Amino acid sequence: MTWSAPPPPQRPPRRHDNTAIWVVAALAVVLVLVRIHHIEVFYVLMFLALLPSVILHEVSHGVVALAFGDDTAKRAGRLTLNPVRHIDPFGSVILPALLALSVGYAFGWAKPVPVSVNRLRHPRNDNVAVALVGPAVNVGLAVLFALAYRFLVPAVDKFPPVLDQATWVQFVYAAGYVNVILAVFNLIPLPPLDGSAVVERFLPAHLLPGYYRIRPFTMFIPLLVVILFPSALAHLFDPALDWWSRLLV
Repeated sequence: MTWSAPPPPQRPPRRHDNTAIWVVAALAVVLVLVRIHHIEVFYVLMFLALLPSVILHEVSHGVVALAFGDDTAKRAGRLTLNPVRHIDPFGSVILPALLALSVGYAFGWAKPVPVSVNRLRHPRNDNVAVALVGPAVNVGLAVLFALAYRFLVPAVDKFPPVLDQATWVQFVYAAGYVNVILAVFNLIPLPPLDGSAVVERFLPAHLLPGYYRIRPFTMFIPLLVVILFPSALAHLFDPALDWWSRLLV
């Protein structure tokens, strides 16, 4: 996800202590649950794979925005792989942990990278590229991990169920799986998800002011879809996961 914002100050305040505490606390709880066998190791690995995946997703938005003339993310200190700069306590820690524990898949988000669309050289066209590069990164990672699983895991080790395989094999599988989910979810054409940039691009110019007025109030819609219509999401995820699974063998 990205969000449009005015240029940040040259020296943004550094208030990351609370984020670090959230992350450490969540990891501690998850590890305790694993030790007492309340959750499978696979779901912990899925959660751990999610964090770098959403960070790379967000950083890619800022990198492409910079290439198209907007240095807002760079000046905000967001073109970094330091997780503390990107982690959103709810979207990066709490929600994916709850999903992994309850429904068996996990997705989430990092803090949206700030992008000033009006600073892009060709705002309407460039904004689509800035938005779609995030899901494209996740697709690339999903393919990379699928090929790693295909060529690095011995054939004899692919027959047991994933949960019975070696930990490193489970992680490779989980990392690819998570990136498929992230790519598909972010392509849903609802603000603030990345797929909404395509809808926005094809809106007639005279409708854009009204769209921009209501867009801030649509932030909760994807979360409601997750909570109220999980089966609808499964219809989106399953075909993509089926395609991805063919790359594993």
